[in-house]
Amino acid sequence: MRQGKPLAVLICLFFALLLIPPGAARGQEKSNANNSATTPSNTSQSDQAAKPTTSASPEPTTRDLWTAKWFSGNWGGVRTELKDSGVNVKLVYNQQIMTNMHGGKETKNGHDFAGSYELNIELDFEKMSLVPKGSLFIRAAKGTWGGEISDFDKEKIGSLFKTNADASTEEPIYVDKWWYRQRFLDDRIEIRLGRLASKKDIIDVNKVAGSEDRMFLNAALVANPTIPHKQGLGAYINVWPTDWLYARAAIIDPMARKGRTAFDTAFHGEDRVRAYWEIGLTPKFNSQNGKLLGHYRFGSWYYPDPKDVFRNSLNGRLTPRSRSGDVGFYFGCDQLVWKENDKIKDKQGLSVFARYGYARGDVNKIEHFWSVGGQYVGPIPNHDKDVLGLGVAQGILSGQYRDEVHAKANRETVYELYYAYHLTQWCIITPDIQFITNPGGDKDDRDVFVAGLRMRFLF
Repeated sequence: MRQGKPLAVLICLFFALLLIPPGAARGQEKSNANNSATTPSNTSQSDQAAKPTTSASPEPTTRDLWTAKWFSGNWGGVRTELKDSGVNVKLVYNQQIMTNMHGGKETKNGHDFAGSYELNIELDFEKMSLVPKGSLFIRAAKGTWGGEISDFDKEKIGSLFKTNADASTEEPIYVDKWWYRQRFLDDRIEIRLGRLASKKDIIDVNKVAGSEDRMFLNAALVANPTIPHKQGLGAYINVWPTDWLYARAAIIDPMARKGRTAFDTAFHGEDRVRAYWEIGLTPKFNSQNGKLLGHYRFGSWYYPDPKDVFRNSLNGRLTPRSRSGDVGFYFGCDQLVWKENDKIKDKQGLSVFARYGYARGDVNKIEHFWSVGGQYVGPIPNHDKDVLGLGVAQGILSGQYRDEVHAKANRETVYELYYAYHLTQWCIITPDIQFITNPGGDKDDRDVFVAGLRMRFLF
């Protein structure tokens, strides 16, 4: 397990915090408040470009880390000037520690470190006076570590879903997604071309349970596992005929490989695409403290590649079968149900979410999936940005898989509770606990209790 790099960075960050003069924070609060318009939002990348950007006065040269928006500051005002001129830069570092406290396959050495870092660059061509309503997004640097986390879930937990969705094999810096975006007719039509990611950016985007970096950690509460998400060269279109109705569709090269440009597969080999369609409603309900925004969506997908059909081979005496052209559908929603006050930009309040997905049981291990939960922003007085989240998810295994392959196959249920504590505006520390029943969907497997800690730094 290679832990030196992430742990060294964390040690340097915490020593920097210890060296901050405690009295400096009071003198900078008013000055930093004037910079609130330049704070990166927590909305998805698909929403950020569509929102107007207001300029703000540069951060003073003498700054205080406790009240700064970013760990590296405003670069003497350069960051704000770049954003006002159409260049938005965001560097993020994520670190997670996961431990199997009880149950599962094994608790001995049942812990692991994982994390990621990424550099996002967005160029607003309209602000640059180049192309009206045009922009280019590049995740120019993406790196991950903690490859042992996959062994952690497989060897220590045995679950269907990753307990830490951010964990991946150790990868160097590479460009994992980029796209050119063009909007027309007062933003009623949006088109993207490039290396797209269906999950979290395009399909079934959830404002309450849609990011392992800021919300739930378990993969079952980040995305719908019945949807075959993909990253690769593709095209996307989103149409808003009214303020409360949209329709979107996307096609992505199914042969794209991680760490490659995707040009080597998109224009070579068989002509196949992974396709997605979605229709959504975005109502705003009236309340005593203002509008309550909701998102309701229904979609379907098409998977072109062949999949093995679940079949008892009778110890190899029967020939395996496969089937191509798989399809499925899903439903998802998130709704703000209560606001603490009538301030438009204040996010304090309670939001809830729900998901359901179906995939054909003859070729998909998970035939039915559902999840529900919610989050409360500002649960404690004077901690208006902290978030408390609770979610439940369940994957129901295929009846054909149970009849033909594994007689004890049943369902796996995940319960997760987290609290995102904003130590500063650029440092969020999140304790997380998970309880998993029937890990792997096997009725005989031991239930699991997992504890985790996530740290997120905005540079």
